Amino acid sequence: MKPCPRGGAAALSAALAFASFGATAQPVRIGIVGPFSGPFAHYGTLFRNGAEAYLASQGGKLAGKEVELIYRDSGGPNPGQAKTLAQELIVKDKVDYLGGFVFTPNAFAVAPLIQQSQTPTVIFNAATSAITEKSEFFVRTSYTLWQVTVPLAQWAAKNNLRKVVTAVTDYGPGLDAEAAWKSEFAKQGGTVVESIRMPIATTDFAPFVQRIKASGAQAVYTFLPGGPPNLGFVKAYTENGLAKAGIKFLGTAEMDEFDLQKFGDSALGLTTAFHYSAAHDSPANRKFVEALTRRDPNAVANYASVGAWDGMAVIHRMIEATGGQKDGLKAIAAARTLQWESPRGPVRIDPKTRHIVQNVYLRKVEKAGAQLINKEEQNFGPQADHGLEK
Repeated sequence: MKPCPRGGAAALSAALAFASFGATAQPVRIGIVGPFSGPFAHYGTLFRNGAEAYLASQGGKLAGKEVELIYRDSGGPNPGQAKTLAQELIVKDKVDYLGGFVFTPNAFAVAPLIQQSQTPTVIFNAATSAITEKSEFFVRTSYTLWQVTVPLAQWAAKNNLRKVVTAVTDYGPGLDAEAAWKSEFAKQGGTVVESIRMPIATTDFAPFVQRIKASGAQAVYTFLPGGPPNLGFVKAYTENGLAKAGIKFLGTAEMDEFDLQKFGDSALGLTTAFHYSAAHDSPANRKFVEALTRRDPNAVANYASVGAWDGMAVIHRMIEATGGQKDGLKAIAAARTLQWESPRGPVRIDPKTRHIVQNVYLRKVEKAGAQLINKEEQNFGPQADHGLEK
């Protein structure tokens, strides 16, 4: 028997039939971009754990559709790399959705790509207010610095903290944090006695901490990215005696559960305002923690893993709304109307900003048995992104 010619009708018919079958069987593809190597690689692990735990909690499918998660390593803040990876995911891998993004510059870099391709993209972490303004296809399930800082500044003023130093990492989220604190604290009658900006590559924080100690301030409000910078600053704050000098520590993500046990008892009493604590007492949070632990006994419940969990919940609803078909406009329209019970409490997507509205809590580090926890001392109630209201 002679082989059928490559260009013959039978071969073409078979190829078309195979392509048709492949199209109907094609899973929904979700590309997740984050650092899976380097000093910020823990974020990639947190994203993976949160996303895969959510998928497992739904029986491995979303809205009855098979799902394929495709991970890409952006390393640290690297806009060029992030843009290249996103383009490959959209063009080569033909993803239906994107998620992840730890650093604001990386999120900014992909905005033109997702706008052109109409690819719904869920921000699991990056926290600068302006991100969702860069493309109508961004949705955010993390937080912004304005969102968590404004209620903390109000609380500080009500508790007679009138003179504060701001000390932030010198890039987008840090500048947002500084602006949020200055704006709200001034409205409350407070004074920022000095504004310190620390390069993102800083490893020695002692000189900055000494400036804080000499400033005459009653407190320091700080923002640093999770990982080595955060650990270094808090260590310098403790070792240089700022707490003993009566300079109160005020932060947001700095007491992150991923790093919390590494601080030891020196972290006791440190105050932060944030949208999530692993100690949050609710059925939804217990379900989340149990799902993470089933996937990986060493998984950490923190703001990045809950951002990925809720990010997948949003993608789930978008898949449901589109029947699993690629329709970015319809998917985003569905996301704008969402509200649900998150592990962090009741949440909803603001239809105008496409940013999550959520409770923000005043937290203090305490001991529960041998473990440090962020105990929620006060609920400031639902907070929108104040940075987009200014």
